[in-house]
Amino acid sequence: MHRTIMADVAADPERVLEIVSDLATYPEWLELVSAADRAPGETTDAGPAWFITLKAKVGPFSRSKRLRMVRTNQDDTSVRFERFEVDRRDHSAWVMESVVSEGPEGSVVSMELTYDGKLFTGPLETILGSVAGDAGPRLSDYASS
Repeated sequence: MHRTIMADVAADPERVLEIVSDLATYPEWLELVSAADRAPGETTDAGPAWFITLKAKVGPFSRSKRLRMVRTNQDDTSVRFERFEVDRRDHSAWVMESVVSEGPEGSVVSMELTYDGKLFTGPLETILGSVAGDAGPRLSDYASS
């Protein structure tokens, strides 16, 4: 599954990049992420790590998934997080990459979410479609607070 979320954000690009570079902020503005806590670092980590909980609800059914995500790349306009578990088991890949650029209202954020697993992809696509529209306004509100 591959999904791109585009959002106009009423804040300058430096502020927005600061926010999207810290997974601890995501529960405040991205509905899919219900919790994010710093995780102990490992010597093989490329950057800081977080435990995040993804929570999705479709009708009366809900599902949550806890992932260990590591910031693997960051530059002046983008940040990338990848799933890196430390239990030595094989896991489906999760990647979140955001690119922040200057836009007419402040910033434009392009966030690409990639999941290579097979479980729950249909409902996940639906959920991502519903939260995509709220991400920009919620991120704008968070950036201005």
